[in-house]
Amino acid sequence: MCRINPRVDFAFKKLFGSEENTDILLPFINAVLPPHDQIVSLELKNPYNLQDYASDKLSILDIRAIDNSGRHITIEMQIADHLDYERRALFCWSDVYAKQLGEGDSYSELKKTIAIHVLNFNLMDEPAYHNIYKIKNLDTNSLAFDDFQIHTIELKKFTADLSHLTTSLDRWVTFLTKANQLSKSAIPTELAKEPGISKAISVLDTINLNEDERTRYEDQLKWLRDEESIIRTAQIRGEERGIAKGKIEGKREGQSELIHTMHQSGLSVDEISQFTGLATDQIQGFLKNANSQN
Repeated sequence: MCRINPRVDFAFKKLFGSEENTDILLPFINAVLPPHDQIVSLELKNPYNLQDYASDKLSILDIRAIDNSGRHITIEMQIADHLDYERRALFCWSDVYAKQLGEGDSYSELKKTIAIHVLNFNLMDEPAYHNIYKIKNLDTNSLAFDDFQIHTIELKKFTADLSHLTTSLDRWVTFLTKANQLSKSAIPTELAKEPGISKAISVLDTINLNEDERTRYEDQLKWLRDEESIIRTAQIRGEERGIAKGKIEGKREGQSELIHTMHQSGLSVDEISQFTGLATDQIQGFLKNANSQN
């Protein structure tokens, strides 16, 4: 099995965001984009760099690239839900779009910006695991402001097994969600035919982490395991309290339930803040409200 879990955002950035692995990143992006939007080459704008990681361990681990037509593409792996994630996604998109212009540049130099969010949680009230968001006229249904495009890939909504993979993205998501079952010596034929996946599995099988990288990876992997356990506990308790299957997907009611359960499980306010992205005073407010209702 692969030694490294690619859903850990640090490992995702090291795998897809290293200059020697652009032949992994490019087919992954093309699997996300529609056939008429395929790219033939790209340039990484913020390749993974050990020195940058060492100096700023808390930076957002996104991947930024420019394709052969000049479009800006960002890819981000998120292992934990955050309140107001939709707003955060819009902010990150707009930040990349606005920073294309330097002093004295004209708006005509702005290029289309595509954001791809790979999420280890459910965000949208949509049944499909891959959704594309653009801007359109609500009266005529015609698209406008073509420079805007956001993709969400919600891994927990993907349920197809190897015998029911129909698209390139199906195969990439299978790799992301089942890497612990894959080995470079026995790659399923359904995945081996997808450009880039065989190398990705080989990289994860042989990747070497230094002490700092290993510590960060192990910390994030623990967060991922703990969060999944805590959310499942909250879902069970939510079901017991009549919340429809404990649907904790970033809404305030669900967030309050999740925070209360995490606190009952022994996590401190600071640890809950790391999981949820909320300020400590917001968490204390949720806990105060929960205690007042009990």
